[in-house]
Amino acid sequence: MKSLYDSVSEDCSKIVTRSYSTSFSLATKMLDQSIRNHIYNIYGFVRFADEIVDTFHDFPKKELLDRFEEDLFYSINNRISLNPILNSFQKTVNIYKIEHKLIHAFLKSMRWDLNKNIYKTEKEYKEYIYGSADVVGLMCLKVFVKGKKSDYENLKPAAMSLGSAFQKVNFLRDLKNDFQNLERVYFPNVDFTQFDEKTKHNIINEIEKDFSIALNGIFKLPSEARFGVYTAYKYYTKLLSKLKKTPSISIRQNRIRVPNYQKVSVFARSYLKYRLNLL
Repeated sequence: MKSLYDSVSEDCSKIVTRSYSTSFSLATKMLDQSIRNHIYNIYGFVRFADEIVDTFHDFPKKELLDRFEEDLFYSINNRISLNPILNSFQKTVNIYKIEHKLIHAFLKSMRWDLNKNIYKTEKEYKEYIYGSADVVGLMCLKVFVKGKKSDYENLKPAAMSLGSAFQKVNFLRDLKNDFQNLERVYFPNVDFTQFDEKTKHNIINEIEKDFSIALNGIFKLPSEARFGVYTAYKYYTKLLSKLKKTPSISIRQNRIRVPNYQKVSVFARSYLKYRLNLL
């Protein structure tokens, strides 16, 4: 019997989520219990892949990512891994029939992070965001709609827009860290040293368009997922609002955060809307 090991594996994915992202962890808690663990499982997988390329600088990152990918597809095909994060992820992939092309696209973007520092064209930028964020939204959507194909296809554009918006907010918030620590600039044709109000304004306009498309889809999600996804949406729009009010020079110098008391306020207001059936 493998059920105990599977349970322990899912606990590991939950610990990863709680340890790396308090905001995502809180939003995931707002999902129905029937789908919550599967979102932890997805987050655990994408977080560990991201860790390999972003933080393991004293280790052979390409070799580690190669091994991680090899172990991943072995686990999916054989429905088991001795890596608990991969074991929990393969369970979600197999239950909801998450397409392997989504996983391949994600890993392709992670590989770009090994040696690509500047995105010179809109095409490269969009392809990276699709692989690093949009497909993660699509994996989660598979869980939210319980694999129902018609609902998945209908909500697919909104899920991709939400993933894009989240990722672009992260890029803007982490502009200083990405440039100084990782020597990366994701926004095409943006010079970090010349980052100004006009550039910031253009990026924020782009993000707001993504959020507008995403919100229409959030209201159409099944009730089991709607509150949790709306909570994450409200947190990120709050963060975007802070970035909008922050001078461009400060974004170049500091990582902008939403204080914990404001996070609690966002979650409380989201819960009130949910309880009043306004979502």
